[in-house]
Amino acid sequence: MLEIKGICKTFHAGTANEVRSLQSVNLQIEPGSFVVVIGTNGSGKSTLLNAVAGTFLVDEGSINIGGEAVTGWAEHRRAQHIGRVFQNPFSGTAPTLSVAENLALASRRGQTRGLGFALAGANRDRMVAAIQGLGMGLETRLDNAIGSLSGGQRQALTLLMATWLKPKLLLLDEHTAALDPRSADQVVRITDRIIARDSLTAMMVTHSMQQAVTYGDRLVMMHRGRIIHDVSGAEKRRLRVEDLLARFEEVRRADLLDASAAELLRARYI
Repeated sequence: MLEIKGICKTFHAGTANEVRSLQSVNLQIEPGSFVVVIGTNGSGKSTLLNAVAGTFLVDEGSINIGGEAVTGWAEHRRAQHIGRVFQNPFSGTAPTLSVAENLALASRRGQTRGLGFALAGANRDRMVAAIQGLGMGLETRLDNAIGSLSGGQRQALTLLMATWLKPKLLLLDEHTAALDPRSADQVVRITDRIIARDSLTAMMVTHSMQQAVTYGDRLVMMHRGRIIHDVSGAEKRRLRVEDLLARFEEVRRADLLDASAAELLRARYI
């Protein structure tokens, strides 16, 4: 479903602020796989999702989604294959429109018929059924402005909008990070249920070690723009939070050793 080959991205190249965010990243994700991506701040995990979404074009390498080469495609063109939920619960929706109107917009993405058609009859019944499935009691609030809802409620509806047309690829960029713990737990459980129900292919970036070990069938750890761990199957199922913390500690120690070695070299040759 998703094939990434040797992608590289450097921001502010040739300046004092140069950042090599992605360095020869290779990743292949099979249809129906739910991949969790973790890493420290600046590791490249969100940059990887942005590269796939087309937020920017990569400097090198190729990206294929569902067998189509999308490397040179603009973000809006890739959106026909991608559903996306951002960290901010207020992104991805029109706050002054009602819940029903927002869902109508999601249901007619890429189509020419207007909101009136999308809000009529059977479509509205489908909205009610889908919202009931969230288990948040929002099925009676279709005519409320979506901006009047809590962050957790809004994020759950944003997820529903992103998956309404069953995209080839679902990208989740720390989509529970801005929520309180209870809402975050509720939204990630809804996420897991929708992905399983619709057999979606998904990539989820998270800082939560508990989410990383609990959800998904594969885990990728990034550091300094590279993939340094990639586990799946029985190994993924056996992972515990303590295992991930130990791996982060290994990375931290390696960084300290690299920094110490560099300092010794500078002292020697200056």
